[in-house]
Amino acid sequence: MSTPLPIYVLDANVFIDAHRRYYAFDICPGFWDAVLHYHKAGRIISIDKVRKEILAGDALEAWAKNNAPASLFSSTAEAAVTNHFAAMMQWVQAQAQFKPAAKAEFAGAADGWVAAYAKAYPDYVVVTHEEYARDAKKKVPLPNVCKQFGVLYVDTFMMLRDLNSQFQFSNP
Repeated sequence: MSTPLPIYVLDANVFIDAHRRYYAFDICPGFWDAVLHYHKAGRIISIDKVRKEILAGDALEAWAKNNAPASLFSSTAEAAVTNHFAAMMQWVQAQAQFKPAAKAEFAGAADGWVAAYAKAYPDYVVVTHEEYARDAKKKVPLPNVCKQFGVLYVDTFMMLRDLNSQFQFSNP
């Protein structure tokens, strides 16, 4: 019996950091092609709340609207997802270490929904650039919530390595 391949749930910072920094559309179009390819292959997904966060009136918004299929951004309205989100929010609110502003920010961001979505499905893995921070106070790190709820998480580079993605140089 073979182990199922993980399905990666992309956090907003995966799209935003790639666009603004190391995989800009004009520098590394292969990254964006890979996201679409692996989505079509059933290995990459994101959620509706992430889509809302990346619609910032720039080239990333244009990509999300013009290139990314609607199916890339799954609905978080399912009962299993909303139930996991509620449990995660209860946990966050109960943690005295996090400042009230950090809790409020987490409640309004896509992060908790990304973790809840991954928790609702076996073999789903969160992809984020955030790191686990045991003593965090001013922010609720997504990996902290993932760890608390048994959700696996990796960064973009680990995901790309697992998918055997390579971006080759070409001289136009």
